[in-house]
Amino acid sequence: MTITIGTDDDHPDTLDLSLVERATALIPLLREEAAEGTRNRRLTPRALKALDDAGIFRMLLPQRLGGPGATFETVAAVVAELARGDGSAAWVSNLLVTATGFATTFSQQAQDDVFGTDLPHTRLSGSFAPGSVGEEVEGGYRISGRWPYSTGSFAADWATVGVLIEQPVGPPRLGLALVPSSAFTLEDTWLVAGMKATGSNTIIVDSHVVPYHRVQLLEDMTAGNSATPFRDEPLARTSIPAASGLLSVAVHVGLARRALEICCAKVPGKPVMYTSYADAADSPTHQVAVATASTDIHIAELLLTEAARAVDGAARSGVELPFEVRAKLRNNIGVVAEMANAAIDSLMTVVGSGAFFETNILSQIWADAAIITRHAYIDPNLGREAYGQVLLGSENRVMSL
Repeated sequence: MTITIGTDDDHPDTLDLSLVERATALIPLLREEAAEGTRNRRLTPRALKALDDAGIFRMLLPQRLGGPGATFETVAAVVAELARGDGSAAWVSNLLVTATGFATTFSQQAQDDVFGTDLPHTRLSGSFAPGSVGEEVEGGYRISGRWPYSTGSFAADWATVGVLIEQPVGPPRLGLALVPSSAFTLEDTWLVAGMKATGSNTIIVDSHVVPYHRVQLLEDMTAGNSATPFRDEPLARTSIPAASGLLSVAVHVGLARRALEICCAKVPGKPVMYTSYADAADSPTHQVAVATASTDIHIAELLLTEAARAVDGAARSGVELPFEVRAKLRNNIGVVAEMANAAIDSLMTVVGSGAFFETNILSQIWADAAIITRHAYIDPNLGREAYGQVLLGSENRVMSL
């Protein structure tokens, strides 16, 4: 079976270099703020303001809401650049960009609620996890629950949270509900080895009624059949899981790029202990390892661009991504993470034991990448399982794509 997901010949030039350049300009500041953010376990106010002022969080907003309506190819490139500055800043940007953008796929009334009062700076975090069962009451659903791993929730004005919606027939279906920050509290639960400054803490909601117009089914959004009246906008026709997954592994790509930069700057001139090599740059073992890592990063970049162009192309043409294509995308997203991780691991070995010192930024890059790979949607083997089911014609399709 051959499953194609688009080629360079069937898409226009969709990369907005001006936005990528903004991200590149932020790299020095993000590096300056990274250590303090890690200590405090959330981005510093200075880093957050710089990202906000640069319009990073609003990249996916359409022009009618003051945004540039950027493509996912552009957003992925921006997120990868930000990761060269700081992995946590890139991860927060990835999640806030996605949640803020997809708020524009809700009903007109919901969009007025979210964007009507402070349009230039409204930010949303999000969680797909079904943290509550919606109790239907007059006018909407009463929810109470806990939603862990809500990245950037400390900086969010609203959150999208997963809610199970009872159906007249059949099992409950997963919906996404928009909840204002005034209706939730945060529990400090993000105590981890990597991505420390993302503030991916737990949202807690206690007996909040979400109006009907602020809820829609995830399966409708996944199929590009969302509630917005602006059906001509690409986001209205975009599969949320595929888009979210590709932006997440863009962080991997940026982290790997920075690890390669550091390795190529630090290794030349260093002796290789317990050998006759006075300069590691002359060691074939080190040469092959660095070349292999660089190649793996380049292949990961190509797969990431291909995935972004597939999502953009489907949204632009107004067609739903077939299940088979979504399965291949999920597989490839996992492969991007796997290859970037392999490159980082190899580069750590090339640099040597000093790379693992807490004072060496490489140790932070290594831990950040390891944490991201454990994200359920990115897991390479689950991606292979989804793709393998399609290739073999299995009807037992258990993956959420």
